[in-house]
Amino acid sequence: MAAPYRLDPADPTAFPPAALALDDPDGLLAVGGDLSPERLLAAYRQGIFPWYSEGQPILWWSPDPRTVLYPDRIHVSRRLARTLRRTALRFTADHAFEAVVAACAEPRPGQGGTWITGAMAQAYARLHRLGRAHSVEVWDGDRLVGGIYGVAMGRVFFGESMFSRVSDASKMAMVRLGERLTAWGYRLIDAQVYNPHLARLGAETLPRSRFLELLDAYCSEGDEASSWRARWDATEAHHGTG
Repeated sequence: MAAPYRLDPADPTAFPPAALALDDPDGLLAVGGDLSPERLLAAYRQGIFPWYSEGQPILWWSPDPRTVLYPDRIHVSRRLARTLRRTALRFTADHAFEAVVAACAEPRPGQGGTWITGAMAQAYARLHRLGRAHSVEVWDGDRLVGGIYGVAMGRVFFGESMFSRVSDASKMAMVRLGERLTAWGYRLIDAQVYNPHLARLGAETLPRSRFLELLDAYCSEGDEASSWRARWDATEAHHGTG
């Protein structure tokens, strides 16, 4: 089996082409480097993301196929639509980014650990402070019960992880996120790898080559670093939800 490409620590933007990623394990492309904002943003722009466990070197991936959602085509079942209409839960953005990341890092049932290491959490907190990483929060009163976080670039949101502490919280967060992204002109949500939870929300898979074409088309459109907090609140008020 071929070895993954070793990154040049002196050049944070240099990655090999995603098409050179291994088939086994699917998508493993490179090893090493760091988690600086410059390197992370360069990776996302090229369809690459970090994913590794504590004690491992940093591993960089670009799986084929790639799982995506289109913000304006998120599937809302009748049951979920009814739950959204009746819920007393509250939805915000960029109010508690680090708390969302910490909740996503908590081990899930059947998992022995987490890939959201301390270094990863710190790296995305830096991106958040730069206006590049964002969170959606779900609140029951003052208690954080669900959320999503990821990276925004151009008209693409690169989803990293989500969590629920009450039934359907992460699904509702994704629906609200899709509504807001649609209103703001976003075209694509990168969900990285397939899972049944995302499939129920309308996720589909694309060949990596097509995914990279979409990044070329959308990542350079309307790119800006900013907080989503006031923007989300204004959109929520306009739509009368949240």
